[in-house]
Amino acid sequence: MNTSTPGSDERVKDVEFDEGAIHVELMDGRRVSAPLVWYPRLANASPEQRLRWVTCAAGYGIHWEELDEDVRTEVMLRQQPEAEKYIAQRTPS
Repeated sequence: MNTSTPGSDERVKDVEFDEGAIHVELMDGRRVSAPLVWYPRLANASPEQRLRWVTCAAGYGIHWEELDEDVRTEVMLRQQPEAEKYIAQRTPS
């Protein structure tokens, strides 16, 4: 299933957080959210650390250098965690 629409611009415009979620505003005006549990590094980060993001991947991703974390808009639009990272964090050692 392709969630893109003709003329859509899935590049990152802004990023916000609340207690349990990350919210990303896209250039085309859409807003996509995901639970922080999908991104344990962000969930465990301080509010100040979460604010220190930059766009990456030509604007289609978000990067937190200090946290070594990347989030892609494509994955958020599919409404599922990035499998490898989520499974690795949920699997006991």
